[in-house]
Amino acid sequence: MSRIRAARRIAGAAAFGGGSLAGLGAAGFGVLIAEAKLARRQIGTPYGKAGPDSDGVYGAGAGVPIELAMLGDSSSVGLGASDPRATPGAVIATGLAALSGRPVRLRVAGVVGAESRELDSQIDRLLADGATPDVAVITVGANDVTHRLAPAVSVRALDGAVRRLRELGTEVVVGTCPDLGTVEPLAQPLRYIARRWSRRLAAAQTIVVVEAGARSVSLADLLADDLATRPHEMFAADRFHPSEAGYARMAAVLLPSVCAAMGLMPDGDRQRPDVRKGEGVDDVAHAAVRAAASPGTEVSGTEIGGSTRGPRGRWAVLLRRRRPEMAATDEQEPAQESTEPAPAPS
Repeated sequence: MSRIRAARRIAGAAAFGGGSLAGLGAAGFGVLIAEAKLARRQIGTPYGKAGPDSDGVYGAGAGVPIELAMLGDSSSVGLGASDPRATPGAVIATGLAALSGRPVRLRVAGVVGAESRELDSQIDRLLADGATPDVAVITVGANDVTHRLAPAVSVRALDGAVRRLRELGTEVVVGTCPDLGTVEPLAQPLRYIARRWSRRLAAAQTIVVVEAGARSVSLADLLADDLATRPHEMFAADRFHPSEAGYARMAAVLLPSVCAAMGLMPDGDRQRPDVRKGEGVDDVAHAAVRAAASPGTEVSGTEIGGSTRGPRGRWAVLLRRRRPEMAATDEQEPAQESTEPAPAPS
């Protein structure tokens, strides 16, 4: 089955209530179970089950704070970072505050070990705690693969969470499932299976995210570029979770899409696709598969000739967004009420 057909099938099963998909590697999952148990023993829980407390207000600008929410799994929490200001949410909040000139209130609802079907309860907690988020960043999917959650169940849960947030008026940016084939403790053939499943899930996630009126950013093998020369720089000591440098890189590719979703990109910087870089307009299924193999690629809905749909489905545009121009970073005021200068997003 082609990657495009697989992604469409997963997304379609999610839309129509399918629970599992025949022919997508049941035998491979058997190997995945055995190898995953061994990998979990090797990885352990050196950082516990709670990440740094990075909730708080970032930036010293005037005006009503922008409400930013982080949802998903350990990558949304920043598990493994020793400094709360080095978590993805804090880095994104700092950059958003610098670009907007307004303070940003960060609330992290993500949970270490969470699957996509826990997103709804995370939204419940956000709404119970106070204001509706202006923008939400979701990073989820890795645990869905390693916990053997049926892909259609995973994607249906993400679709529901995104639609619920959009109905509240919240802008949504989803960092899709990372390429688990880059994780060192995973042995072959687990690495191959994990790569195959995580990329298929990422493509299917993109399809439902764009159909729901949000935008996705491919994380893919974002942290694998330097494995050959600097194998321990992008990953933490457990060789599974990102290091602070890895989280900074992840936040750096998410931040431009967050700024674009909020309409905060500088005037005149309406980026056009560069076909030489693999950017362009395609139907959402083809765009999703292309993005799943290219870290840092944003996919969002678009129109052609005033129509949102073509003969092969929803139109989508692929972009590798440029980092926004920002003034010097203001001081941040995180939950710990630190008065030290905030680090600029990497």
